[in-house]
Amino acid sequence: MNWANLITYSRLVCIPIIIVLYLTEFPWHYLWAAGLFSLASLTDWADGYVARNFNQASEYGAFLDPVADKLLVVVVLVLLVANYSTVWFVLPVGAIIAREIIVSALREWMARRNQRDVVAVAFSGKLKTTVQMIAIIVLLASDPDGYPLFWMSGYVLIYLAAGLSLYSMWHYFSAAWSTLSGADENA
Repeated sequence: MNWANLITYSRLVCIPIIIVLYLTEFPWHYLWAAGLFSLASLTDWADGYVARNFNQASEYGAFLDPVADKLLVVVVLVLLVANYSTVWFVLPVGAIIAREIIVSALREWMARRNQRDVVAVAFSGKLKTTVQMIAIIVLLASDPDGYPLFWMSGYVLIYLAAGLSLYSMWHYFSAAWSTLSGADENA
């Protein structure tokens, strides 16, 4: 156990607290949930910084970090679907969640072929994550029955995040295509 992994674990601990804050009726509960999600999102940067700069990188940490990221994002997106339950919100959320599952499976498949570096995190994936986190923060902080301009900006950002999700998925599959297309020949 090291500090980098403890920071990652804190992201996992935040998930049920965000759910409780978001669903419990008290003044400013949406803002509290958004604030904790923001803090949890920042731990993604912090654990990597600590791991790299304090020589705490580990195989376990490399496994745990993306799991914590995906759990945080997927659980909170499902939570938001409960409040924004229209087809226009469920479609981009479905695209984002599907991309997370598909790219995770692609990375695992490539790792089994000792080609993990081919599908290493790219700029398009980092940009997708940034826009996605901002969209989620805006939507968590918004009262769906409140001021429409605020939550509509969250809708626009979630669509942008979905588009970037699909683009980054295409990017990873393009990078892995030679391995994917030759898979049957090498089996």
